[in-house]
This record gives sequence, C-alpha cells and structure tokens, in this order.
Amino acid sequence: MTPRPDSPEHHARLAGECRRLLAFGDRLALPGGGAAYLGDTGEPLPAQGVRTWITARTAHVYSLAALMGFPGAEPIADAALAGLTGPLRDAEHGGWFHALDASGAPDRAAGKSCYDHAFVVLAASSAALADRPGAAALLDEALTVYLHRFWDEAAGLPLDAWDCAFTAPEPYRGLNATMHSVEALLAAADALDALGRPGAGAWRDRADAIARFAVDLADRHDGRLPEHFAPDWTPDLDLNRDRPDDPFKPYGATPGHGLEWSRMLLQVEALRGGDDALVSAAARLFDRAVADGWAADGAEGFVYTVDWDGEPVVRQRMHWVLAEALAAAAALHRHTGETRYADHYAAWWDYAERRLIDREHGSWRHELDPANAPATAVWPGKPDLYHAVQATLLPRLPAAPTLARALREGLLPDANDGNEGAA
Repeated sequence: MTPRPDSPEHHARLAGECRRLLAFGDRLALPGGGAAYLGDTGEPLPAQGVRTWITARTAHVYSLAALMGFPGAEPIADAALAGLTGPLRDAEHGGWFHALDASGAPDRAAGKSCYDHAFVVLAASSAALADRPGAAALLDEALTVYLHRFWDEAAGLPLDAWDCAFTAPEPYRGLNATMHSVEALLAAADALDALGRPGAGAWRDRADAIARFAVDLADRHDGRLPEHFAPDWTPDLDLNRDRPDDPFKPYGATPGHGLEWSRMLLQVEALRGGDDALVSAAARLFDRAVADGWAADGAEGFVYTVDWDGEPVVRQRMHWVLAEALAAAAALHRHTGETRYADHYAAWWDYAERRLIDREHGSWRHELDPANAPATAVWPGKPDLYHAVQATLLPRLPAAPTLARALREGLLPDANDGNEGAA
C-alpha cells in the first residue's frame, strides 16, 4: 500500500511522478503559440486543433513547473501564453475563442464559454507569479473580461456562455464552469496580493459566494450535485438523459466533481478562516462521491456518472476523477486527521499505479472502460496534464495559499532544495 499522504517517503515519490508527467509534455509548445493536443505517446495531434482550455491549463502547469525549477518549463509556458495573447484571443469582440481548427481558423460557432475563460484567468495568475513575460497584462485583461461578461452580480454566480460576439448570453447555467471559477478566482486573488495590486478581496468574496451555493446544493440534494441549471439557477436534472456521456454536460451527477468541490471547499475554508459549514459540506460531498462512484458496478475505479438514485450511468473510468479523489482525500486527512481518508488515499494511489499510470508511454491513461482496459470513448489521447500534476502537488502543500503562490513562497521543500527540477 502507498504510504500515508503526509509521509516524506511518499512525498519523494510524488516529486518523481511530477517530474515524469512534466517530461511527457516536452512537445506541447506550438511555434505559432498555444499548446498541442497530445496523443498516447506525447506526440502532437494537429488534426485536433488548438484548444483554449488545454492551452490555458498548459500555461498554468508549466508556470508551476517554472516555479519549481523544472528544466525547459519556461519555453512551454511562454508558448502557451503566446497562444492566449495571440491566435486564441478575439481582438475584435474581446475574450477568447474556444479553439482553432486544424487550419488555424477560430471556432466562432462555439461561442465564448466561462469554462475557457476561467482557465485563462488561472493560467494568467500562475504565469504572473512565475514572472512570465506578458502574464500580468494578460491577467488584467482576463479578469476584466470575466467580470464584465461572465460574473452575474445579482445571482452571485457566473453565466456559462455567450455567442462569439458577446451579444447574448446562453440561457444554460452550469456547475462545471462555476466550480472552475472558484479555483481561478482564488488564484487570481493570491496573484494580485503577491504582486501588490488591488482587488484581491473582491475576487475572494466572489469565490466564497460560489462556494456557499455549492454547500446549499449539497445539502438539498443529499451530496449529489446537479450539474445543469435554468437561467434562474433551477436545476435541470434531466438534461442530456438521451446522451449521457456528453464530455462537458453529462447527464446525472458526476462523482468526480463532488470530489473536486470537496477539495475546493476546504481551500476556501483555509483562505477565509474557520468555517464548519464548508468542512462539513466537503466531507459530505466526498462521502457521497465515494459511495456512489468507487467500484459502484463491482469493478475497481470511479464510474463517470450516476443517476439521482446513485446508480451508475456512464461506467467509464476517467483519470481526472481519480486525481481529484487523491487530492480531496489528502486535503480531508490533513484537515481532520481521520485515518479513513489516508486509507482511501493509499488504495487509490495503488489503483493509479496499476491501472492509470503509463510507465511505457508516459503520463496517465486518460480513460478506462468498465473493465479497466484503456479506452477512448470520451477523450482520445493524453491531452491534459493538469489534474495529474496537481495530484502530485496538492498533498505536499498546505490548503492555502493557492498553488502558484505557495510555490513562489517556497512552501514545497522539494522545490527549495532543487530536487523538483532534477532529472
């Protein structure tokens, strides 16, 4: 079994896994700016185009890597940032396109999404703290766009999407972009503080308001969070029942998001001061996600989605769900000291080693079928390092501050003595 989440021996293993993951992305940087979509062996897949969320996550991850002294991190971070300040940026209407197609043309039909823009805010925040060129200006722009286009002050929650020209918002409201807004806004607040710039408190207040909404949802829905909503934030529990494996709007409850929210609520609690309601909700979301998702169909691994009675719907196993489970278990163990969280953490790292971590080709297998064999029903290839890299960092850092600021302040011992950047 894997050591406890707070043991030095395990932290050394996490540092090694972090380096291995970062090395997998050595071909991410695109000459024209942006991050490539990577295949199973780390090869760029040009037919997949250039996606804002992947580019932003790459800028975030390799800015963290730069703060850790990882060799070659800066050019990758800078190439991703060049994509966000260049071809992915809509110079006419503002904000960021969802993607560029294989020919380099912007995907205007997809409109402008809060999900993409939240990751641009996160990327700019981390890059600014890593002192990457142009990042501070990008952060200013990203926060301005987010505030004026996506933040609904009356609701205290974000809009989900607009048409490309920002002429009309879509009626749909979604919890996925709302959740990632919490991470992004907390990161932005920490970046503003660390850079000696005003406004951090207001961004933390917005993240806190979103967190309180999630707490209320958890209370009203027995720990199963609705993902989809009408414009007045009334849950739409039947959305996409006919296509339950939609990659961004799946039907039912998503245990992985319950785990991700659990970790983020503890982060809000750590940043805002003691709050039993946030801690209680974090534990409730964790317990529900584990009860509904882990080995729910008799095989190990987390199922992707369940219905409102907790029965599995989409039984694929996604790597990001396991990564978020690890981060949540480590956070709850740190906060409570309860052995059961450490036991879950150990069992899940053992599963990751046996099923997800690809020692032959690199990175983690992004998707497994219900029998835990590699699959590509939702996402082909291995385009994303964000969840797995964070799973190697979050157990080694305090709940607050956010990742980039914690690394900038030297709170990761492995980074301080140069081990994180060693080959």
